[in-house]
Amino acid sequence: MRYITEKYDYKNILFYFEQLTKIPHGSGNVDAISNYLLSFAKEHNAICRQDEKKNVVVFLPATATYENKKTIMLQGHMDMVCEKDSDCPHDFTKDPLELYIEDGRLRAKGTTLGGDDGIAIAYMMALIADKDAKHPAMELVMTTDEETGMYGAQALDTSDLKASYLINIDSEEEGRVFCGCAGGLRQNCVLDLNREEVTGIVTEIRIKGLTGGHSGVEIDKNRTNANKLMARLLFELRNPINFNLVDMHGGKLDNAIPREAFATVVIKDFEPEEFKKAAGNLAAKYKKELENSEPGLEFEFVIVPNPKTVNAINGNSFGSLLYFLIQAPNGIQKMSSAIPGLVESSLNMGIVFTEEKHAVVRFSLRSSVTSFKNFMSEKLDYLISILGGESTTEGNYPAWEYKKESVLREVFKDLFKKEYGKEPVFEVMHAGLECGLLFDKCPGLDIISIGPDMADVHSPNESLGLESAVRVYRFLEKLICSLQ
Repeated sequence: MRYITEKYDYKNILFYFEQLTKIPHGSGNVDAISNYLLSFAKEHNAICRQDEKKNVVVFLPATATYENKKTIMLQGHMDMVCEKDSDCPHDFTKDPLELYIEDGRLRAKGTTLGGDDGIAIAYMMALIADKDAKHPAMELVMTTDEETGMYGAQALDTSDLKASYLINIDSEEEGRVFCGCAGGLRQNCVLDLNREEVTGIVTEIRIKGLTGGHSGVEIDKNRTNANKLMARLLFELRNPINFNLVDMHGGKLDNAIPREAFATVVIKDFEPEEFKKAAGNLAAKYKKELENSEPGLEFEFVIVPNPKTVNAINGNSFGSLLYFLIQAPNGIQKMSSAIPGLVESSLNMGIVFTEEKHAVVRFSLRSSVTSFKNFMSEKLDYLISILGGESTTEGNYPAWEYKKESVLREVFKDLFKKEYGKEPVFEVMHAGLECGLLFDKCPGLDIISIGPDMADVHSPNESLGLESAVRVYRFLEKLICSLQ
């Protein structure tokens, strides 16, 4: 066997996906994969271009008998979320992913897989390489840095794009088709810290084993945010135990629900046993509260036995930071009044870390209502400013509004019923997609978002259903030939 997914493969889509996993391509580190995709297109004699943001656009002419059909755009992003287990030695800047198959699903050992959105790129590579493919004129748009603010799509020049239909391939359930999504932004809150020399017993607190996941797709799954849980632990620990916070850090991505958080404290009264008892009681209480939703939750308390003098955060600064972490909103803020069961607005406290003189808290905000998105942002800014801090925003992207009339949707529905014997599910999603940005740049685009079965994206538990990946590509081949 030449590659581990070979027995599942069709037209080399899984082979191409495996090739992508050998090239580091986390958000912000996309030069290598972008150059690889540009070279791949040129090797197959395709017309293509690459811009300063490393977006790659490939143009495929219509094949015989399809010349008079409308142009179709396929679109996906080439960057991936780089999350790993805390004990995983993988270096996302240089190491290939270590793949394995379990129960027909492709996974990576200890890390995210990058199915979001590498499978879209693999589909487009297969189409570029398939000289027997039948299709109208195609525009294959591969964007960069979607996961950190959709910066590639924001900078994309669309002046030479003529498509009438856009099929975004960045969804995660076969037969579940998205026709609208939330807008969003990133917000960074910074608080000044003052420190003082404190002598005591140094202890590290570790929270591990939470489920985590995508802060849009899984925000309604009752998954615990490690940063908020650590803040609660420190808050409830502060009365029985006299301690100072030395540092705290949790989460790696603002758009991933953090699975782990860590804090170092110094106990000033030299009573490690009392600390261990109080902390253990709190840990037991939290595990009991969360036994159904977070069965893997673990707490570790590592105590250095001999007193040390450390540069700790003083009481006033710790009080301000703790107040912000406790009071800052997190999770679902509002459900949609128009679409039952849809999250309208949410925010995720994705990253917390302390430096020598500052604490930084980063949020991902999402809403399908722009005015409420702005309200959530203003509320964070107001809260941090009262405490003497400041906030900035970036990566602001628009919502993709649902359209009542869609030829693409109707063609998809009819073909899906024919191929699968049932109707697809059409929904609006809470997670952000690049469709809103592309619609703003190309008004009139008829858009849907599809994808094969994936699970636990943005976490080391991420997996891709291999048979589903093949089925969706086969269906895509038929869909692009069915559009007029």
